[in-house]
Amino acid sequence: MSLTQARVLSGARVAQRNVRRQAGARAVAASAAADRPMWWVGADAPAHLDGSMPGDFGFDPLGLGSNAEDLAWYREAELQHCRWAMWGTAGVLAQEIVKPDVFWYNAATSTDLPFDILGIVSVQFLLMHYVETRRFMDFKNPGSVDVDPIFEENKLPAHEAGYPGGIFDVAGFSNDGADLTEMKVKELKNGRLAMLGFAGFIMQAQATGEGPLKNLADHIASPGSTNVFAKAVVTPSIQSQLTCKIPPLTEFQGIDIPTPCFLEALWP
Repeated sequence: MSLTQARVLSGARVAQRNVRRQAGARAVAASAAADRPMWWVGADAPAHLDGSMPGDFGFDPLGLGSNAEDLAWYREAELQHCRWAMWGTAGVLAQEIVKPDVFWYNAATSTDLPFDILGIVSVQFLLMHYVETRRFMDFKNPGSVDVDPIFEENKLPAHEAGYPGGIFDVAGFSNDGADLTEMKVKELKNGRLAMLGFAGFIMQAQATGEGPLKNLADHIASPGSTNVFAKAVVTPSIQSQLTCKIPPLTEFQGIDIPTPCFLEALWP
């Protein structure tokens, strides 16, 4: 066998091994994809949702995350909305339990404040702007704002954007890597439910003028007559239409605040 023939044969063997490796990798990937939980049984995940992110169940019907940079930003935005929604839903429910006579939707405007509301809004705007700017800087350049600009002895440990740890993790969940991965998924699941729940709280408040626990109690007491179908029915013989129970304007400290119902023109 000539030297040229030997080289050709060796190259062919290497190519065959590479083909086998690639086929094996595809088989492993296909097996992992088959075992991966999806948002719908039998659904195929888009190529950009490969299951590497916590809480990824292959749901992106509009392809919004097809760009990798956009996908990372959408995940950061989802995390923030999840966390605010969980606090919001918990606050609405706790307030109705503690003070059931106060309607959560307009509770803030029924409070007597010893100072001007515009001052509060101004301070909140400045503080939130500062905090959100630093969070955005950490997202764009991870680790760039880990040290307190005033008290330099206060600093955050090395972390992934969106999960700062340190003083923001008083329970120490980030100390266990495996447990942290599971907690990320749980946070997203609960946060997504909270976002839907809070949207439901708003729509129910606008349609009934009551809190979620009162709505639940009324439904349990009379499920047949207290539901969305009984409240809004249009048939040849029956017409029952929802009306917004929230005034279009709310006055607070001499300021008229627009409070329209959400997409009221589309209500049945």
